[in-house]
Amino acid sequence: MSGRLVIAGLGPGAEGLVTPQVAAALAGASDVVGYIPYVARVAPRPGLTLHATDNRVELDRAAHALEMAAAGRQVVVVSSGDPGVFAMASAVFEALETGPAEWQALQIEVLPGITAMLAAAARAGAPLGHDFCAINLSDNLKPWALIEKRLRLAAEADLAMAFYNPRSASRPEGFARALDVLREACGDARPVIFARAVSTPEEQILTVPLTEARPEMADMRTVVILGNSATRILRRPGGDIVYTPRSVPA
Repeated sequence: MSGRLVIAGLGPGAEGLVTPQVAAALAGASDVVGYIPYVARVAPRPGLTLHATDNRVELDRAAHALEMAAAGRQVVVVSSGDPGVFAMASAVFEALETGPAEWQALQIEVLPGITAMLAAAARAGAPLGHDFCAINLSDNLKPWALIEKRLRLAAEADLAMAFYNPRSASRPEGFARALDVLREACGDARPVIFARAVSTPEEQILTVPLTEARPEMADMRTVVILGNSATRILRRPGGDIVYTPRSVPA
């Protein structure tokens, strides 16, 4: 097969945070496939066809990309951030596993990108400086009971946590429930960072104690980072720095 499929991460938003490797893949693509706002970040040019689709059709999108690659096209599937973090890489491989046998011969490559979580952490300082986990708070593809279990266990392990998809118009109550669980499980005022639209002109960074965190501080463009029990805030004239020490006392 002469076709090729690349699954690429566009980073958190700023053009300068797209890796040269991803930029080269886009420059050589015949087709770009992805969610509408992510495809909109790819500049049109002669010879390039943009295939933008709505949210919640990840498997259909993945199958379409695989079909075009099998037909000899040079296809790039785009995600924001990193394609392997709550994004399209898993969807493509799920479609590949259940698809036609000829898809197995395709050349497929995953190109990493800077995640929203890491971009947000860098803006704040180093809140993920020790052990941490990332949890998707959307219950579209998993039950809320599992989300709550993971929140409690992460708190018990004293991990810093990064939360994706905290709150949307269709799920306004979920993040409020998550904050209630975390306040109960953590029992302190550790820092919570609300990082919205990081690296874009709409960027907003807000840090508050867990006791003062409110659901309306987040939306679907927000990554929320919760420190662990040792996370500190350095108060500086030029702006506060939130960091988690690398060591833990014996």
